[in-house]
Amino acid sequence: MLLKYFYDKSLAHASYLVGCQKSGEAIVIDPGRDVIPYLEAAKAEGLRIVGATETHIHADFVSGSRELADRVGAKLYLSDEGPADWKYAFANQYGALLLHDGDEFYVGKVKLEVLHTPGHTPESISFVLTDVGGGANVPMGIFTGDFVFVGSIGRPDLLETAAGVVGSAEVGARQLYHSMLRFRELPDHLQVWPAHGAGSACGKGLGAIPSSTVGYEKLFNPALQFDDEQEFVDYILTDQPETPFYFAVMKRVNKVGPELTKDLAPVRAIDPTELATTAGKHLVIDTTAAGEFAKSHVPGTVNVPASNLVQWAGFFVDYAKPIYLIADEASLPAQLRSLRSIGIDNVGGFLDAGSVKTAGLRTESYRSATPAELRRSIDDGEVTLVDVRAATEFDAGHIAGAEHRFLGTLLRNLSSLGRDKPVATQCLAGGRSAIAASILQRGGFEVVNMQGGYRAWVDAGLPVVREDVTAVA
Repeated sequence: MLLKYFYDKSLAHASYLVGCQKSGEAIVIDPGRDVIPYLEAAKAEGLRIVGATETHIHADFVSGSRELADRVGAKLYLSDEGPADWKYAFANQYGALLLHDGDEFYVGKVKLEVLHTPGHTPESISFVLTDVGGGANVPMGIFTGDFVFVGSIGRPDLLETAAGVVGSAEVGARQLYHSMLRFRELPDHLQVWPAHGAGSACGKGLGAIPSSTVGYEKLFNPALQFDDEQEFVDYILTDQPETPFYFAVMKRVNKVGPELTKDLAPVRAIDPTELATTAGKHLVIDTTAAGEFAKSHVPGTVNVPASNLVQWAGFFVDYAKPIYLIADEASLPAQLRSLRSIGIDNVGGFLDAGSVKTAGLRTESYRSATPAELRRSIDDGEVTLVDVRAATEFDAGHIAGAEHRFLGTLLRNLSSLGRDKPVATQCLAGGRSAIAASILQRGGFEVVNMQGGYRAWVDAGLPVVREDVTAVA
């Protein structure tokens, strides 16, 4: 048997290629939309991808299952658990094998047994793997998807917070509790292979280690320590990360069936002379580095550096409208792959960053200042300090007088921010606040970005508020 691990750092997404070397067959578990890495890995190992499966209908990325079915004729193995609203609409098109609790299927001599593990989503399933071809008569491990992570467990509130299914969070939490009890009955030796790692919004407190064991998680995973259902429900519904807006879109896309990449329209180059008009009507994302953007940029554009594109674009983009990119032409294919991984297919065009600079269109800038330089203005109320970190970060400690405005919701809520004085943006280290500064400037605000953010403020020994108690760091 062969087990190969793939990890998309930008999405904190793990997927797996499982192969039987005796039969030359392989299956991909929880594939991402870009299926080239799986195809190349299988070819290098002398395997054919004959199957693709998913642990659940994903919310944070576009699944590659349909893509593999179209490209190489992979057999689809899809959950048929849960309510009618969460059935795969494209399953019949590809003759998918619909899975239920207790079902078994093989890839060569590798056996996968289905466990229905609802809670994160109603249709969520896990796969228990046994290497029959290797002579094993007991399982080796379990692919848990977004059910159990290393050090955490999947959040049950996404159907409510992302898809708008009112009341589903508590229902999911109670389902998750009973799934968790079932997990604790599994043998300690089983390896645990989850679909996400640290940084994912699919749960709280995810570990950065790629795999674990059932026994280790029983000992140290906080979510697995509860014996009282209500205490578990209270725990799991508290302090979850902010839900990206695009999660609702991904649920729908992955349920209906993602557009095949071969059918996506090519992205055309836009003449720089059209930029002013384009920026006035559409969202134009400049993917250059934050420091460069601060010094000079095109008025009306939003800065999301290429390295942060997947993390934040889903919060800002209206999926019903085209967006435009300012990017180095050489990096465009990688940036389009990033956007398409979260379903942003409607890219109306791009402008080469070098051509934009040569045309003299970068006529605007914004100011940056250190905490020491900003302190008097903040204390005297001469600027509005906007902290764009997550709520849990803000609650753990913040600068007195700061308004909490999570970066992901900022673009959609500019009207609620006062315009009577300049705005200073602040995050932990200055990266997110730079994005916020570009959003606010696009909205007509006078802005300044705090260099080094909250961390620099604390390092300078300036006062902060922690748990309702004022302290000096």
